[in-house]
Amino acid sequence: MSLELYPLAVGSIEADEPDLRLSSFRRRIALSVLGALLVTGLLAFVLAGRAGQFSAALRTAPTSLLAVAVLLQIVALLARSEAWNVCVRAAGGTVGRRVLFRAAAVGSIASVLNGSFGMAARITSLRRAAPQTAPRVPALMAAEVPIITVELGLVAIFSFTLIAPLGVPWWVPVIIVGVAAGLVAVLLRVSKRHRTGLWAGLAILRIQGRGRLITFALLAVCAQVARNWLMLHAIGVNVSIFDAMALLIVMFTVGQLPIGPSTGPAAAVLILGVHGVAATAAAGVLVTVTGIVGSLGYAAWAITDRILGGRRDVSPEVGVPPVAVARAQA
Repeated sequence: MSLELYPLAVGSIEADEPDLRLSSFRRRIALSVLGALLVTGLLAFVLAGRAGQFSAALRTAPTSLLAVAVLLQIVALLARSEAWNVCVRAAGGTVGRRVLFRAAAVGSIASVLNGSFGMAARITSLRRAAPQTAPRVPALMAAEVPIITVELGLVAIFSFTLIAPLGVPWWVPVIIVGVAAGLVAVLLRVSKRHRTGLWAGLAILRIQGRGRLITFALLAVCAQVARNWLMLHAIGVNVSIFDAMALLIVMFTVGQLPIGPSTGPAAAVLILGVHGVAATAAAGVLVTVTGIVGSLGYAAWAITDRILGGRRDVSPEVGVPPVAVARAQA
């Protein structure tokens, strides 16, 4: 899941310029690598004596299903990129869609290490590519909040799926939903009272375009849930779609820790280990691998488009159909 917590990236971006603080960046990379190694070592210990089962489970997944999972990851990345585009435009940005999507592709690769890297990388990339047509960094950071709010709302709504796998009391999801509803109410109030500077990033919350934001954010989440379900079934772990949702929620939660690509296997074993540690760990690996391959494919498009396109699409009309441009000018 491309879900990322906004506060984590604040220390990674300069207040006025979109340059990553190198020392902080290096520390976070080192911490993520260390965390990934520790979790991988723990998983290896848990899988001791089950290496054969683990390898067999990995070989069970058909290549065709892996390809579909990669495609679902790309769909999720594109949908979230469009959700970001909606928020950036509402915040006053006129940057072309192709430029913005290329920046989002950079962020998708950085997210493999840590979610905060993803946000910092795409904002940095966007500001460098379109400094005149992209909102300032504070507004871009705030523009992440509406997307995250929708994603957290979906997490809250489906948090009841954790009751069976984790034995969570029924009242915990109720509290989560209440907190999410309170957060939305506060953000709506703030967006109406404050409309400039940092708060411009919340503009989408008070205009009609929020329907598009919700639609694309929901599409991104559904694509990731489908990918989880497909990979679990591909290796013989026959779980319900609600279990796949629960896995996504746990991946989101565990993903806030600096453990890099080991998030998928760790979350799968934690949430679905009762179905077989080796099989669920293998499913987690496949979820992670297909996610990385999908992100690499998205990044490959971005690099190719940048090389072939040059600077032709820096204008606001880039990525907008000619008919739409004509109507806007009329």
